Amino acid sequence: MSAKFVADVGGTNIRIGQTEGGELTYIKKFLCADFDTIADALNAYFSAFPDMHFSAGCIAIACPVNGDWIKMTNHTWAFSANELQQTLSLEWLGVINDFTSVAHSIPALSEHQKVKIGGGEPSEHGNIAVFGPGTGLGVDHLTWTEAGWKALDGEGGHVDFAPMDEFDFAIWQHIKALHGHVSAEEVLSGRGIVHIYQGIAALLDLEPELNEPASITQKAIEGSCHLCAKTLQQFCKIMGSFGGNLALNLATTGGVYIGGGIASRFIEFIQSSDFRQRFEDKGRFADYVQRIPTYIITEPDHGLLGAAAYLEQNYAG
Repeated sequence: MSAKFVADVGGTNIRIGQTEGGELTYIKKFLCADFDTIADALNAYFSAFPDMHFSAGCIAIACPVNGDWIKMTNHTWAFSANELQQTLSLEWLGVINDFTSVAHSIPALSEHQKVKIGGGEPSEHGNIAVFGPGTGLGVDHLTWTEAGWKALDGEGGHVDFAPMDEFDFAIWQHIKALHGHVSAEEVLSGRGIVHIYQGIAALLDLEPELNEPASITQKAIEGSCHLCAKTLQQFCKIMGSFGGNLALNLATTGGVYIGGGIASRFIEFIQSSDFRQRFEDKGRFADYVQRIPTYIITEPDHGLLGAAAYLEQNYAG
């Protein structure tokens, strides 16, 4: 039996599933670190379905996709897309940036697969921005064309981080001392949470005791650690400022969406934070961004949904 697969590859996990008509089935998650190559991971998934012949697939991956050679930013995997297609005996293989995939998923999301946080109603065919803190920071835009939705790829996660208050500046100084260049990804990611925690600790002359983003986040949500709570509050503020910048970049009247593996874990915390205030804090253009809605994507498989949409659009087999 012939089948089509989709994969969503981050710096930590690879999620693989099957698709038919955009519907997802048989989703499995693996740790990237358990496999030497992406081909090994895909073959491990294929081996679980011995009666299936996989004829085509789409891989959404967390790194630039500018040609045949693919090299991950936050993991060791590197491969030729053409060679991988031959190795897996596929008729067709698409390899796209992971946030190109997330962007393609947005028009397919239902109201139950996202949570709105502020702003007005989205324009039906207005430009859309999406970003997602995770192992790294993915960014993409979506625009409407005569042929349908078109993703505008980029590496927006690596733009400069612009401090907005004294806490931001302390965080900037901390990262500057560590790495030289201070990118948005160094604050809006898992390691970014640790950087924020350490930077605020230095400002307040406190001794940082934690070095895991999950521990810092959990204690912040529980309210059991003042430094952790301040860290997560600042993370939400920075996320708001960054989202507002994306809204201005491409007039995203269709909304700004937050995906990735972090924000959906503490939606209530974000709702009660200054996220939206910082999103709208754009000086003379505050009125402009106030109308633009922001959403958190709650569908855990939105990367696979987007890969499936891309596969259906580009492979007719």
